[in-house]
Amino acid sequence: MKPTPQLRRHHLRWAAVGIVLIAIAGSVIGWIVFATEEDSEETPGGRSLPYGPPSPYPDVTDLAPDAINLESDKTFPSLTYGIQTSLWWNPEYRKIGLDHINMMQFTHIRQKFAWADIEPVYLEEDDPARYQWFYSDLVVNEVEGKGIKIVARLSTPPPWALKPDVAYGDPPFDMGRLTDYCSALATRYRGRFAAYQLWNEPNLAREWAGLTPSPEGYVKLLAACATAIREADPEAVIISAGLSPTGSRDWTAIPDEEFLWRMYDAGAAAHFDILAVHAPGFKFAPERDPDESDPEGCLRWRCFRHVEHMRAIMVANGDADKQIAVTEFGWTIDPRPESIYNWFAVTPEEQADYLVRAYQYAAENWRPWVGLMIALNYPSPDWTEEDEEYWWAIGTVAPMPYGMDGRPAWPALVQMRKISTNPDYSHPPRDQYLNPIE
Repeated sequence: MKPTPQLRRHHLRWAAVGIVLIAIAGSVIGWIVFATEEDSEETPGGRSLPYGPPSPYPDVTDLAPDAINLESDKTFPSLTYGIQTSLWWNPEYRKIGLDHINMMQFTHIRQKFAWADIEPVYLEEDDPARYQWFYSDLVVNEVEGKGIKIVARLSTPPPWALKPDVAYGDPPFDMGRLTDYCSALATRYRGRFAAYQLWNEPNLAREWAGLTPSPEGYVKLLAACATAIREADPEAVIISAGLSPTGSRDWTAIPDEEFLWRMYDAGAAAHFDILAVHAPGFKFAPERDPDESDPEGCLRWRCFRHVEHMRAIMVANGDADKQIAVTEFGWTIDPRPESIYNWFAVTPEEQADYLVRAYQYAAENWRPWVGLMIALNYPSPDWTEEDEEYWWAIGTVAPMPYGMDGRPAWPALVQMRKISTNPDYSHPPRDQYLNPIE
């Protein structure tokens, strides 16, 4: 068996020379988009890696499509349509945004419930003002009132909770206070979230307190938080952190495939119900086979269908009966010549077409092992043309009462044929859009 492309040819060392940092809802989503070979035992700048050379993991291919138990309450029985939102601070646009999402007939949103927003300052454990619930209560109540379901992302620690001096392999956060936050959130909103997603892109240093990412450390965080949530909300569905697709291997990043193998080696399987992956399409159409020889340089992590490689790793580690949730996917239309996104930007028309085709490809090829799919993203009034996330959005914010000017992606997703095999599909029926997958 052969190693994955990132690990071939004498276990190449990859060094990042560019990092995509996309702020969404006050957070950052990072995709490392350039990679070069680096032969030194140290990273650029002379920093030695705290982990060893890559293991020769097998190049696995089995997707085990028949292994999913759709009767389980830990799965999405239908292809499930969702979008990432930034609903925290602006009530006027929150209301119109939820109406727009209902117009799209998307049933789920992915919304961050940042630790830093809920526990912004350090107070004593018994202080009644320890947690700030005002905005989270508004978000949960209004989203529920519109008949939409929430995938709550738990991440983004407050500065006071960082622990940069921990040993490699331990989470660089105040774990006692982190598990308290997870427990408090699950206690307050017990039964009201479709799922809890624990952290975001821990294979990047910028999501790991600026320290070298550690799969083993993330599994410790995952285990502690999942345990706290399950104790407070026994029916909770736990989704793992989505990993950044990257070929870089240095102190700033670990390739997502290697990171996932090491998560399983560290015992992650017991602590999540659904595996999250991130699947930006970069400049390629969603159907592009990442394993084919490609003169355009479509390294397999740069393709939407990289999801299939992550699924094969699940299967190889005995997790074939669990689903994948694609918790971020999309295409940027960033036209700015100076932008680090520009080299893989697509046209607005391509963005619209690729988003629709991505949902269609998943429906036709990835069911039932993919359930939830979260597109990037519903626009925020806080974004301008100077912000990277502005160019990933499906539209732009407009003056009320309209709320949004649609790029081509917006009407395309509204009119997109929705496919559902879920008998409990709750939105107004449009029968021609609800043909089951045979």
